Amino acid sequence: MPVSGAFGMGEFARSSAIARAVQLRWPAAQVQFVLSRQAPYVASAPFPATLLPSSATFHSAAVVDLIRSWRPHVVVFDNAGRTAQLRAAHRSGARVVYISARARQRRKAFRFRWMRLIDEHWIAYPEFIAGSLTAIERLKRRLMGRPTVRYLDVIFSRAPLEAGDRAASPERGDFVLVVPGGGTGHPGAEDASAQFLAAAKALAESGIEVRYVGPAAAVDAGVSAFFQPLGALAQTELATLMRHARLIVVNGGSTLLQAIACGAACVAVPIAGDQRERIRRCVAAGVAVQAPLAAAEIAARAQALLQDESSRAALAERAQGLGLADGVEIALSALDRYIESA
Repeated sequence: MPVSGAFGMGEFARSSAIARAVQLRWPAAQVQFVLSRQAPYVASAPFPATLLPSSATFHSAAVVDLIRSWRPHVVVFDNAGRTAQLRAAHRSGARVVYISARARQRRKAFRFRWMRLIDEHWIAYPEFIAGSLTAIERLKRRLMGRPTVRYLDVIFSRAPLEAGDRAASPERGDFVLVVPGGGTGHPGAEDASAQFLAAAKALAESGIEVRYVGPAAAVDAGVSAFFQPLGALAQTELATLMRHARLIVVNGGSTLLQAIACGAACVAVPIAGDQRERIRRCVAAGVAVQAPLAAAEIAARAQALLQDESSRAALAERAQGLGLADGVEIALSALDRYIESA
């Protein structure tokens, strides 16, 4: 049950990656999603889904009924959920996993009444982004003896591309990768994709090879020969591009951490409120530079890094040095004891 609605898709992307990995590891596993019918990705969701008028958090009665009828072995609440929903999952005998991606949800998960219900608390980001457990959080865990807390680091597929894949790339260093991400405009940043696209075109028109990952419909004709639109890509394809790009221009969501995990130098642009602090921490760690959501500024920051090879290389080296773990493998390792014994 990822939080879902008309904007953003980070929680759904994370939950889907974990769900796909679960089905690969345990082919007999049945996976069900609960989603808002307002979410723009429901038509293409790769799993059976029950649709609600809005995010599952706001429909406790329906969620409780679903849990009672399905009687699942594991319920994953990704940044969503109410006490009644967690209690229903716990009473049904399910193992309860809660993923917190924001400070508010993390505080909720560390309330005593939730700690009694949660078996696994997965913090969606690496420790340097999300922060270490506080003294109070550590004390509460000692007192309760639960839940298990894990940092997911980065949810990202690192599988190699098949031969002939359309995103196959030459050696690192010859192109800039622009990934606006998100799929929908967040309030206050409805033109985010347009700003990224304009920045990509400006870079291409200056003679820099650019590969743009985004909706093909947004790309008009007459763009420079240095501009290559790729449309939407599978994560495996995107991973290969990220490993080969000289520089990546990206939003401040999970895509930023995916790029850093690939050891890439990044220009990070916030397109949602919670991304500003995440980008600030990446800048403080020396693994990204920030640009405002304005095409001219984005292009200028990218060009400055491309012209300063020592700074660009230092960003990439520090990103590689973080050694971020594969969050999907962390999740599968945690779920193994629950699913194998089911």
